[in-house]
Amino acid sequence: VLRQRLREEVVRPAPRVVVAAAAAADGPKKRFFLETRGCQMNVNDGELVRSLLLDAGYDEAPTEERADVCLINTCAIRDKAEVKVWNRLRELRRGDGGRQIAVLGCMAERVKTDLLETGLADVVAGPDAYRDLVRLLRDGGANTRLDVEETYVDVAPVRRDPSQKHGAFVSVQRGCSNMCSFCVVPFVRGRDRSRKPEAVLDECRRLHDEDGVREITLLGQNVNSYSSHGVYESGAFPSNERAYSVGFEDPFIRSRRSDFDDSACRFADLLVLVAETCPEARIRFTSPHPKDFPDVLLEAIRDSPNVANQLHLPAQSASTSLLKKMRRGYTGEAYRGLVARARALLGPDLGLSSDFIAGFCGETDDDHRATVALIEDVGYDQAFLFAYSLRPGTHAHRALVDDVPPEVKKARLAELVAAYEAKRAEVAERFLGTTTTVLIEGTPRRAPSFFSEEEDASRFVVGRNEANRKVIFQKRGDCNDLAPGSFADVVVDRTNGSALFGYLAPSAA
Repeated sequence: VLRQRLREEVVRPAPRVVVAAAAAADGPKKRFFLETRGCQMNVNDGELVRSLLLDAGYDEAPTEERADVCLINTCAIRDKAEVKVWNRLRELRRGDGGRQIAVLGCMAERVKTDLLETGLADVVAGPDAYRDLVRLLRDGGANTRLDVEETYVDVAPVRRDPSQKHGAFVSVQRGCSNMCSFCVVPFVRGRDRSRKPEAVLDECRRLHDEDGVREITLLGQNVNSYSSHGVYESGAFPSNERAYSVGFEDPFIRSRRSDFDDSACRFADLLVLVAETCPEARIRFTSPHPKDFPDVLLEAIRDSPNVANQLHLPAQSASTSLLKKMRRGYTGEAYRGLVARARALLGPDLGLSSDFIAGFCGETDDDHRATVALIEDVGYDQAFLFAYSLRPGTHAHRALVDDVPPEVKKARLAELVAAYEAKRAEVAERFLGTTTTVLIEGTPRRAPSFFSEEEDASRFVVGRNEANRKVIFQKRGDCNDLAPGSFADVVVDRTNGSALFGYLAPSAA
């Protein structure tokens, strides 16, 4: 079904829509309120929507009560996320005060006009239809057509708080062609396509040079599958065919022309160029697929001092038989081999995070125990663990049976969480007595619990190190240079769960 849909998209790409003028010239400007749920890509999409609406003459309202239009940018990755949106829409409609309600993003793409028929939304726009949003707000209706060419290459995102210097997201790739059997992303985001490298580098340069941003995260649904063409100041990009992680294969499209194009800019090329363009910023990327970590990418991370020494390696499961059902394109042994190779190339201080699903279709006790063992053996700095949620339209929905009882999913999830948390404390101990560089984010919400309850949280500073671990330390003296977006060297002398605690290194105090 999806293959035919993708062929149709290639033959008949959606027409470009020029943004129409917004509010009437002789009337007050309309005001919008944007609420974003879900992943970092949704945050970045919200910045695109904000840019398009501001350019069309809208103003942004500080609260929904003061807005003419309320937009919800949604997530569809799990059923629970959609349930929350339905509840939120009912809440908005009860007190709408005549406001328009627009549903954007992945849930809009999946549910489509059902949102209009319920009367809970006036406008529905999928992730590739934001150029059409102003027209939709004027006329009503829905646009959920996927566009295999759309990367919003000419739209400059507008962040909600441009003064925030400790982090910004830059989209480099949209959609996904992996077709994992549990995942709805290809159906709501379309197939994999990449932005031109020139556009990515220009956006990163603006964030770094003009806005002073000191951490840039490159985004994509399968970010390390990035492949595009372009010419930069130094000339053509290096020539290289696509390479995969050792022992891995592409589980869906194995013969794309771009795989064999030796003039394409691959993700390793882009990562190095971004790091060179933004020398004072820490560079991260998410979310990758384990199959797309060839040695050339690992070496690029190793050899670029300002690329964070941290990888997100979403395993989902450690059972080879279950991974085959998931259509992940690798075995449990190959995944372990990737972890070992990454640590060999990037060192023992490498920060690792992962995703895991409990109770996928047909999961046995042995499958589950294999995943618990992987978590215990690897030791992750972060892990995102969820019970399996069947999503309509996916391969699993069409071809597999969601046969693990809810109570078993819940119990297995609890065991995965327990294994992760037990190992997390042990893994954190590798930082004890070491000096770690922290990008400061601000003041923690409350003082660390091992201090007096009366301790003022404003006396502390919170940030993250390269491994993406939260680090909290106490101010010393004036500390005027410890503003959000600045770096500080911190000596770690205590850990608690995933957090690290310490004090300014003597040279920084």
